[in-house]
Amino acid sequence: MAEEPEVDMAAEVRRAMRILNPKGETEVPRPTARRTMAIANQKGGVGKTTSTVNIAVSLALHGNRVMVIDLDPQGNASTGLGVNHDVDTPGVYEALVHGSPLSDVTHEVEGVPGLYCVPATIDLAGAEVELVNVVAREARLQKALAAYDGEIDYVLIDCPPSLGLLTVNALVAAKEVLIPIQCEYYALEGLGQLLQNIELVKSHLNERLRVSTILLTMYDKRTKLADQVEKEVRGHFDEIVLESVVPRSVRLSEAPGYGQSIITYDPASKGALRYLEAAAEIAKRGAGRTTNGKN
Repeated sequence: MAEEPEVDMAAEVRRAMRILNPKGETEVPRPTARRTMAIANQKGGVGKTTSTVNIAVSLALHGNRVMVIDLDPQGNASTGLGVNHDVDTPGVYEALVHGSPLSDVTHEVEGVPGLYCVPATIDLAGAEVELVNVVAREARLQKALAAYDGEIDYVLIDCPPSLGLLTVNALVAAKEVLIPIQCEYYALEGLGQLLQNIELVKSHLNERLRVSTILLTMYDKRTKLADQVEKEVRGHFDEIVLESVVPRSVRLSEAPGYGQSIITYDPASKGALRYLEAAAEIAKRGAGRTTNGKN
């Protein structure tokens, strides 16, 4: 792994927020009860993990207590947060398969106060097979979260690029779904199937579930296609699409190599500013909504 640049994270994010909000309007409201969001899209490479990591860091740097649950066996969210996820590291596999308390497998994220991660190891790849004969296998994560009594404002669940049992566990445990959609060709491919599965989970397993947020990612202002995709998505989904649009950025791709989010790696970059903006939108849109504190 590349050598991590030394950076005063708190000072850098304050500088980024001054750039974004020169009038000092940087308040991000904390929710009155825990908000649990699954970040899902069965298409790979649409920005799920990048969005999970950077929204989590943004919320935590604004004083929220945030837990990231890495539900993808590749462990990319764990990498992006600089959390070890070697095979012997206790993580979400132990919680799902062995019933370990989340408090025993949750790790603090270094340098970002109030941010925690439940990492994914390669063992998670076999979890779906191991859970086949387990009673209520689709509710294992929900059960673990319900038993977690730590003070958390946001739980962000990074889903794998599939609609298998791990993603179903996330949808059963969550109350909200955030869908990243890339501003590229075939952007809406497979989205109908995802929405159909969300409705099935809502009907049979989790009546509280709703798609609350769509985030447009990989926007390239040099192409007409990006503009067309944005208009099409906003036309279809209207008010749940965030105003903030995340650009395609080399810096966003570089940050995980240093075990960092873009917020701490290059806080004045366009990618960092857009994610700070997106996190603020999510917080403000959810302000005042009532939720189950153990959701």
